[in-house]
Amino acid sequence: MNSASSAASVVKGSDLTPTEKRLLFWASFLSLMAAGFGFAFRVAKQGTYGTAFGLSEQEVGQVFGASLWPIAITMIGFSLVVDRTGYKLPMYGAFALQAISGIGTYFAESYGALYGFALCAGLGHGIVEAVINPICAAVYPREKTKWLTILHAAWPAGLVGGTLLIIGSEPLVEGWRIHALWILLPTVAYAVMYVRCRFPVDERVEAGVPYIDMLRQVGFLGAALASFMVIYEIGNQTDSLTSWVKPANWFSLSLYAGIGVGLVFGIVVRAVGKPLFFLLCVLMIPVATAELGTDGWIKGLMTPVLKDMTINPAFALVFSAFIMLLFRVFAGRILGFFSPPTLLCLSGIFSAVGLWWLSSATGIAIFIAFVLYAIGQTYYWPCVLGFTSERYPEGGALTLNTVSAIGLLAAGVIGTPILGAAFDRSIEPAVAAEAPALAQASTKEAGFMWVKHEAIDPKKATAFIDEERKAEGLPARDWKQDPPEGYQPSSSEKIYIEEKEKAGRDVLTFAAIFPAILLVVFGMIAIYFRSRGGYKPIILGGKK
Repeated sequence: MNSASSAASVVKGSDLTPTEKRLLFWASFLSLMAAGFGFAFRVAKQGTYGTAFGLSEQEVGQVFGASLWPIAITMIGFSLVVDRTGYKLPMYGAFALQAISGIGTYFAESYGALYGFALCAGLGHGIVEAVINPICAAVYPREKTKWLTILHAAWPAGLVGGTLLIIGSEPLVEGWRIHALWILLPTVAYAVMYVRCRFPVDERVEAGVPYIDMLRQVGFLGAALASFMVIYEIGNQTDSLTSWVKPANWFSLSLYAGIGVGLVFGIVVRAVGKPLFFLLCVLMIPVATAELGTDGWIKGLMTPVLKDMTINPAFALVFSAFIMLLFRVFAGRILGFFSPPTLLCLSGIFSAVGLWWLSSATGIAIFIAFVLYAIGQTYYWPCVLGFTSERYPEGGALTLNTVSAIGLLAAGVIGTPILGAAFDRSIEPAVAAEAPALAQASTKEAGFMWVKHEAIDPKKATAFIDEERKAEGLPARDWKQDPPEGYQPSSSEKIYIEEKEKAGRDVLTFAAIFPAILLVVFGMIAIYFRSRGGYKPIILGGKK
């Protein structure tokens, strides 16, 4: 009798009325939009609160990172238990964390408080991602890629909405603190909407697929890759926040440890993992590099252009996010013409052309190249999620969230460092040739993975330039602010600034390699499906 009662209480996606589906979807949309609001605040105001609290650049970066690095770890962790907890309880946990992050930041009085409340934002964001992706797949099992893409329009919507609120309200409010509270608008809204929602079970649970079969979709291969990145990132954070110093070969040690964890996992579940799913996980490395890793370099290129046009540089973020928002909202029509692997292949073309063009564009051409790049990166993330969910529904929340979490981790573990290494390899020989005294005073040994190279240490470079300015009778420079109009650089400083700009453009040329890889590999995947009769989503229960 208890069993029958329990079975009767299970809500399936098909049990929901169209109104209930819309309410659940838009509440989920607002929860991810809230995360975008929090991100927009930290992008726009990190310099302001950093100055107010007298934080170093490293501390500002650590506060920003605290809102990001927990996301992937939380996503994977909750994917393992969310079927047992249900979706409603975790989402109210996310609501509490996001609300605390905004209110706590408003009242923060120290670096530790800022870090702690940024951590709350990251944990809340991770829970949101872990829950709303499988909810969307359960509610729309036959149109997963379409609705997951529309759902992930919430992220750029949050960036646009949050940034515009900050810019628009600045003349009306004093200080930076009030801007931390904007996150409460979408947060309270989705919490109220969820009160009336019925939450369906995951489609894997609905179909009666055993929990162990979900784990087998990931298997040794997926577990090894995810474990390596989680271990590496935990070590990085421990090194930054405590007195523990990570070994010089931490990357290799983390890789071996990840393989070890993967082996144990694979033996326990008795599965190697699905090869195509593992390939999708690996492809999230160039996806994350092309989408997240290059953003900083492009926005740095856009900022002086926008300043010259007397436009607030924050609009660089709004500009790219609005393009992404627009194209994701209309994903349904575009996916009517292209399958997910074909659309991902086309995205590679747009991104590669946009990045290559940006590396040499000037004036209005920068905007045109930027639009091509933004269109290209629009569909990467949600289409990979839709592809994964449509082809591996037995993996439930775990496969869906693992592939996304690997992408988030890859941006920090591989994407950003490899682009930084490309920058170092471009600027160091140029400075050494044009300003040998500056290079001699500021060059250090650096490396990524097993490759070593020479790099210019920015702190040593600015210290050398400060001394040079004194010797040349020039006033001191405030490196925390842009130089005023009519500013006269010292001899080495002028070379350093010019070579930094050239190196930044060289990075974009190098970064174009990653969407080119996606173009080739997803093109091959699309051809593979075409040779087998075309791409078709797998519907649990045997229907296609």
